[in-house]
Amino acid sequence: MNTAPTLENKIVRLSPLTLHNYKELLPIASQEKLVQYSPSDIATPKALKNYVEVALEQQGKGSAIPFIVFDKGKGQYAGATRYMHIDRRNKVLHIGSTWIGREFQGSGLNSHMKLLMLDHAFEVMGFEKVEFRIDERNIRSRKAVEKLGAILEGTLRKNVYLLDGYKRNTCCYGILKEEWAATRIKNFKAY
Repeated sequence: MNTAPTLENKIVRLSPLTLHNYKELLPIASQEKLVQYSPSDIATPKALKNYVEVALEQQGKGSAIPFIVFDKGKGQYAGATRYMHIDRRNKVLHIGSTWIGREFQGSGLNSHMKLLMLDHAFEVMGFEKVEFRIDERNIRSRKAVEKLGAILEGTLRKNVYLLDGYKRNTCCYGILKEEWAATRIKNFKAY
């Protein structure tokens, strides 16, 4: 089983997501269309619990490590994220299933979450590549990973059904360990 570490800097703390702490996210998860570009349902207490149970089941199988996000500046829980599709043999994993409440969006919180996760994936876990999968229409998220230095590697056409029945095109981004070193210095000197 992959035990989730606690990752933190002065902006954000990522702690293991559990069946005990996920209830802190109920007010955020119920925000309308918060995950409109995702195939996941988190909008009701039952749906959010199921979402967490699935994440923990994947963690038990070694394919995911889920986190709950705490914004230190606001002193509030902000959302969730995870390592997923962990491929130890090829040293590749995805960062995904990321969602934070609207009141935290645009604050820099997401960049600091990714900073912690990328550093840990490359430097501690020994991975050589991190990938991101994003709905083609989700321009905000695409720009955010591009700012981190991730490169668009291609688009999977109509490969995932969303909750509303729309079948999305998924943009595949990647960042290599050697690319991250240069991007990190440029964008996150103080951290």
